[in-house]
Amino acid sequence: MDKFLIEGGRKLSGRVRVAGAKNAVLPILTASLLAEKGQTIVRNVPDIADITYILKVLENLGARVERSIQERIVTIDAQDLSGYVAPYDLVRKMRASFLVMGPLLARLGQTQVSLPGGCVLGPRPVNLHLEGFRRLGAQIEEEHGYVRARAQRLKGGIIPFDRPTHTGTENILMAASLASGKTKIINAATDPEVVDLASFLNQMGAKISGAGTNVIEVEGVSQLEAVDYSPMGDRLEAGTYLMAGSITGGKVKVEGARADHLRIVLHKLEGMSVKTEEGNGWITAQGPRRLSPINILTYPYPGFPTDLQPSIMALAAVASGTSYIRETVFQERFSQVMELIRLGADIRVSGNEATVFGREKLEGASLMCSDIRAGASLVLAGLRAEGTTEILRVYHIDRGYERMEEKLKTLGAKIERVNSDGVKR
Repeated sequence: MDKFLIEGGRKLSGRVRVAGAKNAVLPILTASLLAEKGQTIVRNVPDIADITYILKVLENLGARVERSIQERIVTIDAQDLSGYVAPYDLVRKMRASFLVMGPLLARLGQTQVSLPGGCVLGPRPVNLHLEGFRRLGAQIEEEHGYVRARAQRLKGGIIPFDRPTHTGTENILMAASLASGKTKIINAATDPEVVDLASFLNQMGAKISGAGTNVIEVEGVSQLEAVDYSPMGDRLEAGTYLMAGSITGGKVKVEGARADHLRIVLHKLEGMSVKTEEGNGWITAQGPRRLSPINILTYPYPGFPTDLQPSIMALAAVASGTSYIRETVFQERFSQVMELIRLGADIRVSGNEATVFGREKLEGASLMCSDIRAGASLVLAGLRAEGTTEILRVYHIDRGYERMEEKLKTLGAKIERVNSDGVKR
C-alpha cells in the first residue's frame, strides 16, 4: 500500500486548480443510464478512485464506457443496457454506487442493488431512498444484503424527507424524471451538487424546478437523451487547499471553484484570522502567524460541511485558544482525533462534540487514514508538524482527491508518495 511522507514546517504559496466535483460527477455519471439515445459526454472528470469504481458499475450494467484521463472526458453509451444488478463486489467499495437504483428503476422497471459500502462514518441508512421509491409506486424487497425494486412505470407523488439527504434527493430526482405525472420533494437537499445534477437532467430533457431550494418539483417525461456536460468544480477540494495554506501560514490561490459555494467555510476561516479574497472562479486564503480558535457546527448545506470538519479540526489543533466542534451529520466522524493526538494535539471528545485545546507545535508521527476526509486532515496536520509525518493507507485519500501530493508539491510542500518498501512512486 502507498503512503505519504511529509516534512512539515513549510509555508505553502502559489496557485492550484481543483478538479470536477466528485459529489457532482458521480451522480451525473449514473444519470447517464437514463439516456435512451446517443452518447453522454461528461467533461472535467477527476482522476480519482471513486470515478473508476462507478464506471466499472456502469460497464457491469451493459453501458459502453470510454475514458480519456488526460482530457478528463468520459463518454457513456447506455442505449442497450444488458443488466439491472449492481453486485456487492462493486457497490461495497463506494456508497455512491447506490445511486444507480433510481435510474435503473425508472429506465428498466426493475433493479437489484447491493446495500452500499464506502467510508465508515456510522449508520447511514438508505431507508429515505427506499421510502421515496415506494411513494413513487415501486415494490421494494430487502433480502441477503440486496435491495430489489420493481415498478411497471413509476408514478409521481409527494416525497417528504424527514431530514435533507443529499444522495436521497439525487436518487429520487433521477427516478422521478421518467415517472408519469408530477413529483414534489419536500425538505430536499440544497447542495450545489444537487443543483448541478438537476441542470444535467434538464439538459437531457427533464422538467425539474426548484433545485437549490428545499422543495423541488419534477414533471415526468417519457424519454431522456444524451448530452455534453461539464460539472462544477469541487468545493470540498477547494476548501481543503485553502485550509492547507491557512494552517501553514502561507498564501494559496484556488482556481476552478466558486466562493458562493463555500460561504460559511470562508466565514469560519476569517474567524480564525485567515485573510480571504475572491474573484470570478478563484479564492485566496492567507494564513496568520497563529490561527484563532473557532466554534463549528456541521449541518447540511448551506451549513458548515461535515466533509470539511476533520480538516478544520486540524487547524483548530494549532490555534491560540480552545475551539469547539459539534458534528450533527454523521455519528462517527471523529476518526481523525486519535491520529491527530499522535501528533501532539490536545482534543477531548464527548459524544458528538469535540473540544480542541490549541497547541503551538505538533510533532511528526506515523498515522493511518480511516476515510477520505479524515485522511485530508492528517495531511494538513502533517504539513504543519515539525519533522517527518508518515501517513498510511492513502488509498482512502485517492478516492476523493486527485493526486493530492502533486498539487501540494506545486505549492511548496515537501511530500512524497512511496510504496510499502519506501520506493518513490
